[in-house]
Amino acid sequence: MNDTTPELPETAPETAPETAPEIVPETPAVEPTPTVEAAPDAPAAAASVDVAAQLKALFPALFTGGHKPLKLRIQADIQERAPGQFSKAQLSAFFRRYTGNTGYLIALTKAKTRFDLDGQEAGELSDEHRNAAKEELARRKGLQQERMAAAREEEQLLNQQRYNRAGLLRDFERTTLTLKNFCTLKGVTEEELPGLLDIARKEREEMPPREERPQHAQRPERTDRRERPNGRPQRNERR
Repeated sequence: MNDTTPELPETAPETAPETAPEIVPETPAVEPTPTVEAAPDAPAAAASVDVAAQLKALFPALFTGGHKPLKLRIQADIQERAPGQFSKAQLSAFFRRYTGNTGYLIALTKAKTRFDLDGQEAGELSDEHRNAAKEELARRKGLQQERMAAAREEEQLLNQQRYNRAGLLRDFERTTLTLKNFCTLKGVTEEELPGLLDIARKEREEMPPREERPQHAQRPERTDRRERPNGRPQRNERR
């Protein structure tokens, strides 16, 4: 791998020479689903956290205070400054996660330079890497919007089904039709109806009680009206 290889998730990791290891970017083909994120590989995650803590302690200028674009061939610098403390596999696993993090990609889109272990500028950040980070962020945003839209549609469908079951129960409790005629009218089978009604009853029990609306106070009757000869109230006339 040479120094111009983009550090982005689409880039497949290569085996670097033993004398000059480089950053190996994370390579997610698609944005991880909630199921995958909820059950990560426990040993790999624990090892990555341990490496992160050690790197923060050794090189706080680079690994604390927000993401910074990393100097190319940063792994070689780490091995030189902290010999024998990290294996090549440990650093590669850590940097796959670190450089694929959304925060790191955002940092790539905003920065103009890279930074070394001491937090000092160490080389210009190429437009190629910056644009590739922007494209990856746009892809992730699109996936997020798709998931949100799918979640809204699912919620709307569940609410509509709940509403339909409530109406079915209400009509069943009021109907004078036979069971067969009622099912025919509602478009359900006699076998399906009991299950739908049970669900509707449980959902009705789980609903919070409705608050009673306060009753408006009645207006007091006027007592300063005089009766006319015909029995109708007579208004006071101004003199």
